Amino acid sequence: MNPRRDRFEGRTALVTGSSRGLGLLIARELASRGCRVMLCARGAEGLGLAERKLRAVGAEVASSACDITDEDAPQQLLDAVHERFGPLDILVNSAGIIQVGPMETFEEADFREAMETMLFSPLRLTLAALPDLRASAQGTLVTISSVGGRIPAPHLLPYVTAKFAAAGFSQGLRAELTGSGVSVTTVFPGLMRTGSHTAARFHGRPGAEYGWFGAAATMPLLSMDAGSAARAVVRAAERGRPELVLTPAAKIGVRLQGLAPASMARLLSLSDRALPGPGERPRRDVRGAEAAAQSRLPRWVTTLGDRAGRRLGEPRPHN
Repeated sequence: MNPRRDRFEGRTALVTGSSRGLGLLIARELASRGCRVMLCARGAEGLGLAERKLRAVGAEVASSACDITDEDAPQQLLDAVHERFGPLDILVNSAGIIQVGPMETFEEADFREAMETMLFSPLRLTLAALPDLRASAQGTLVTISSVGGRIPAPHLLPYVTAKFAAAGFSQGLRAELTGSGVSVTTVFPGLMRTGSHTAARFHGRPGAEYGWFGAAATMPLLSMDAGSAARAVVRAAERGRPELVLTPAAKIGVRLQGLAPASMARLLSLSDRALPGPGERPRRDVRGAEAAAQSRLPRWVTTLGDRAGRRLGEPRPHN
């Protein structure tokens, strides 16, 4: 890794959800620009592997394993950053979960879990980090929402609910922090090839739900290379852009949602009708690898996504 001189060189960054997927790639991109990076994720084993991967390419990196939904997680993470690197300059809220299935198969607990992971946890961490970010000469906050935070995609209702809320918090925060020296960027990624189809949790008819989600999350015309996405996120943060929408399909969808919401609502309704129903005996919370084994989706369809998942630490499908 050859760090180059730029706006982020010598800064300290904390990236949540960075043991795998987009979070890991954002951490790597920040390190390539001369940042000291603290990784954070729930699983100590995956986190240790991610840290070793980044160290192998020359990154100045450390890690702190914690569950960000714990109320004491913000202080634990900031203490780890301060002890190892000093004051925090850049915070990237990237941790998330994906629950896939028809509305009828979700319970209130599913929505609470999604909101706790993707709204309240980053909210608590952001508020705890703001003194550091205000004091920094380059205070930067990045929130990874989703195109699902702009467009209410069917069969992803808990995820969509939390991502809409996270986007609102991030955009409102930017308005209130104007003039404070803290830059806030909200990112709305479309589908990316990170292997997320194997990490998602499926409800209703898991094999059928995996079929459409796995195909969409890995096909080149619908999904984006995650490394390119990470580079775009860091560039947007460097430039202080208020928001970033990633993938051509997501940009078209966001534009249509803004210009013709009634037409978009009809398209989403048609999409919902084409997706699997809950089935006679719906199942709940089936992990992606198990859902893959139940799916009729040919393995070759998800080849690109599976390869990305292996590189980025996602679990492997078994079908």
